[in-house]
Amino acid sequence: MNTDIYCEQNSQNKGARLPSLAALRCFEAAAGTESFSRAAERLNLTHGAISRAVRLLEDELGVALFERRGRRVFLTDAGRKLAEAVRQGFGMIAATARELRESGKSRPLTISCEPTLLMRWLIPRLPQFQALHPDVSVQLVAGGGPVGFEGGIDLAIRRNDFDWPAHYHAVRLFDERTGPVCRADRIAEFIRQDDDGVAHLRPDATRLHSRTRPEAWASWWRGMGEDSDEAPGQVFEHFYFSLQAATAGIGVAIGPWPLVCDDIDGGILAAPFGFRTDGSGYYLLAPKAFGQSSSQGYFQRWLHSLV
Repeated sequence: MNTDIYCEQNSQNKGARLPSLAALRCFEAAAGTESFSRAAERLNLTHGAISRAVRLLEDELGVALFERRGRRVFLTDAGRKLAEAVRQGFGMIAATARELRESGKSRPLTISCEPTLLMRWLIPRLPQFQALHPDVSVQLVAGGGPVGFEGGIDLAIRRNDFDWPAHYHAVRLFDERTGPVCRADRIAEFIRQDDDGVAHLRPDATRLHSRTRPEAWASWWRGMGEDSDEAPGQVFEHFYFSLQAATAGIGVAIGPWPLVCDDIDGGILAAPFGFRTDGSGYYLLAPKAFGQSSSQGYFQRWLHSLV
């Protein structure tokens, strides 16, 4: 009699075994964004790791989960079917785990924030909140793009470059304002001024790009009413790396104000063209509305005091 319910080797039910949970997690992130690069940023992995995990699933299941068109990927019918099943499965597991953790004891306020904003803006300011509310314990999680609140996340800070469910509680924090930035002590190498004192990028100034915000330069040029130039450029895997490269003096990057304001105030970076809004903004997201006397309410009011 065969009782191989766990699908051990030589089981007659071997075809019913579950795929790798780690691979499914990578697939879920890629399916939610239809981007291996954004999935990699969300899970703090490399683009290659996401791609390999998806290939593993496709080989094991014998179907294509994504249609690859150049550098872009799109879910196939099979991919959409698996994505829905994985979303429901992980959602049930997360909801059950959260229920088990909630034993009546106080737990930290868990906040998910886009990685670069988290490192360069939120963390340096967090001691202010802790001084104001020492009884509120905060746990920070790096994450970008679509967010699910089943896994214990209480609040999320996101730029509105994707659609979130209509029932989410969303509070606008501040507008996105961007501009070219470079190392302050090397500004003459990258920027020239004409006879009228108007600043211009030098043609040979290296433009620093990132795969997670590939349209940053094009968007800035459009805001200036000009076409994108064909100047030399260097591409980095993540937006944070392009800003670090600017800090190191490698070239000129597009810097959102919150991510570079501390370095500008400290005299490390300069923004010779200033900053202009690009139509997007950052929002505080929650699964539902919260009271102003709750930990979430305290955190929201503190965020608004910063901007």
